[in-house]
Amino acid sequence: MNNGTHAIQLRAITKTYKNGSLEVPVLHGIDADVAHGEYVAVMGPSGSGKSTLMNIIGCLDRPTGGNYVLDGEDVSHLNDNQLAEIRLKKLGFVFQGFNLLARTDAAKNVALPLFYAGVGTRERQRRAMAVLEEVGLTDRAKHKPNELSGGQQQRVAIARALINDPAVLLADEPTGNLDTKTSADIMELFDKLHESGRTIIMVTHDENVARRARRVIRILDGLIVADEPASLIKA
Repeated sequence: MNNGTHAIQLRAITKTYKNGSLEVPVLHGIDADVAHGEYVAVMGPSGSGKSTLMNIIGCLDRPTGGNYVLDGEDVSHLNDNQLAEIRLKKLGFVFQGFNLLARTDAAKNVALPLFYAGVGTRERQRRAMAVLEEVGLTDRAKHKPNELSGGQQQRVAIARALINDPAVLLADEPTGNLDTKTSADIMELFDKLHESGRTIIMVTHDENVARRARRVIRILDGLIVADEPASLIKA
């Protein structure tokens, strides 16, 4: 899916949280564009505002000020139901903790977003097997999460994120619960997804993971302090 040049356009994004009468500003005017097909890592220390920014990009929260255009649609001021529909149609999420249903096999876990979208059983099965093939896991389609390794569970989670052909794939510390070798395997999968044309935004604390992206955005104190090619990260 490709509506125009940019998957994401952020203009003067601010976010302030209220705690009683106290206002806590977190983002102070974020401007950034992510083109379709880009692979971007977002980095920053705890409390930098990167999680807040990713929640806004993921339509899990709204900015206090500014404009956010996702795949050609201004989503800055949508209500909760509208944001939920946008998340379902335009975004795929991969989390550190996998978030799979324990009593449900891999194929049904992958197909879950299609169930919520009202897609019929046969089409859900067809599309689930297609994305499981994309992540190299068709032979584990009928296995439940406790019958899969951590790396295989993350592949299932990635397949689930791809099932609706999202405009943007958002990954939050996707290797955080994995050993070094498995992490490398998962990052190779993200490389392949990028090479196939996927737009990927990945939050990571790991410089080695960020180096696999093509571009790194660094957040500090609610501001972008660097936006540079990942090739500039020193080994």
